[in-house]
Amino acid sequence: MNAEPHSAGLERLRFDNRFVSELPADPVTDNYRRAVEGACYSKVAPTPVAAPRLVAYSSEVASMLDLDASDCLAPGFAEVFGGNRLLAGMLPYATVYGGHQFGNWAGQLGDGRAINLGEIINRNGQRLALQLKGAGPTPYSRGADGLAVLRSSLREFLCSEAMHHLGVPTTRALSLVLTGEQVVRDMFYDGHPRPEPGAVVCRVAPSFTRFGHFQIHAARQDLATLEKLVAYTLTTDFPALGFNAQAPLAARKAVYVAWFREVCRRTALLAAEWMRVGFVHGVMNTDNMSILGLTIDYGPYGWLENFDPDWTPNTTDAQHRRYRYGQQPQIALWNLVQLANALYPLIDEAPPLEAALDAYGETYQEAMHTRMAAKLGLRSLSGADDEALLGELLGLLAAIETDMTLFFRALADFQPGADDSAVDIDAFLRLVAEAYYVPAEIDGAYRERLGAWLRRYAARVRADGQSPAQRRATMHAVNPRYVLRNYLAQLAIDAAEAGDYGKIHELLDTLRHPYTEQPGREHLAAKRPDWARQRAGCSMLSCSS
Repeated sequence: MNAEPHSAGLERLRFDNRFVSELPADPVTDNYRRAVEGACYSKVAPTPVAAPRLVAYSSEVASMLDLDASDCLAPGFAEVFGGNRLLAGMLPYATVYGGHQFGNWAGQLGDGRAINLGEIINRNGQRLALQLKGAGPTPYSRGADGLAVLRSSLREFLCSEAMHHLGVPTTRALSLVLTGEQVVRDMFYDGHPRPEPGAVVCRVAPSFTRFGHFQIHAARQDLATLEKLVAYTLTTDFPALGFNAQAPLAARKAVYVAWFREVCRRTALLAAEWMRVGFVHGVMNTDNMSILGLTIDYGPYGWLENFDPDWTPNTTDAQHRRYRYGQQPQIALWNLVQLANALYPLIDEAPPLEAALDAYGETYQEAMHTRMAAKLGLRSLSGADDEALLGELLGLLAAIETDMTLFFRALADFQPGADDSAVDIDAFLRLVAEAYYVPAEIDGAYRERLGAWLRRYAARVRADGQSPAQRRATMHAVNPRYVLRNYLAQLAIDAAEAGDYGKIHELLDTLRHPYTEQPGREHLAAKRPDWARQRAGCSMLSCSS
């Protein structure tokens, strides 16, 4: 595949490609599945497709890349971001990494269906990597075809942008391109594969480096490559730490420790954001953990519909529920321990790494206190009484089928009154009625328990001293009205597979403003309908989703 000229807009992309110029390459250039050792990447080009067609693009991400609407709508755009052509300066490659999958070491994994086009420097001096997902096989495809289908690509495209606008750290998505080809997938792993429309997503992030990138070299005891990758990561992605590869060993070790502590901090904040909005990643393997603390790899994800801390959206995880909502902070810590084990050979001291891991817990707890206080409309959470108040509310949400997103949003409209005598449980139930899936579950015992909690909450709100308007604004800033519920994504998939892309654009536009009431779009804030409880794609999903 040769570089070809394109419109002036795309030609404005300035490729830097520091990754391939500074890190060791796989000496084999043929594209076949193999173990790749002593290298960080393999050169590989996207596989051309029959008829690339742009379905949707993110104007915000385009702007980050110094592109505008005319650039994205030009015919050449789909050719480039569907994998058919390379721009001048693109040096495509796939990276090697390993990882723990569902708690077990899986050995070499790597970019099996992701091909990096290179890194650009935008007009603000920001480095951004461009990566095509679903653009064909690589040396790391492990017997698969390296392709992606419309349903999984659409879900990744929409969720990447939805999470950004929710304020959750994430990789981004520039475009969703149909390939004009059919891809055979067994959605349920039940022996019934079928052809589906193929698609490619262009993902964008400062870096796609994962915990597993370091683990693979440590597992192979290839400390020379490990040290090179760490040095590159520090100088490129963490320049503020001031790493100097020529500095004495003690100085380098100090930076390694400071870096690991920063990774722990970012990961703690990421986990807190997931918990705040009710997001469940579904497959928190170490190869799906970003070194930058970003949400990466949108596969079998989901938002809590009814509040259930034990829920996982991943059918592969249905038995053991390792990656369930309530365990995500603990799994993030477990993954950080694996990263610490990979970095230990460079540091050769356990106490500094253990201290950083301890700091993860402290950061997470502080972040959750701040976020949950805001969700409740309080200035802060402090003391055993506040912990008990929050714990009882979460228990109430789990006691019967209650939509977390809708409940917290409606709670902002609760007025505590002058004293407990003003607390009207019937009025409150009418206020939050939209959040209950099975209203018949609200029996006398539940009403009594809810009433007791509501009186405590009302007293706490009065003591907090914020005006109703301040409290409501605080709550609306952290409790979204709109999230990408799985059934909404599935409806968009159904329509898109029939050639109607209107629902994609409606969702993309709505999810740009998840905290703002949008008249006429109330249907996109509604709880999961009964028909979606068990329908494929609307609740749990497989890793192929």
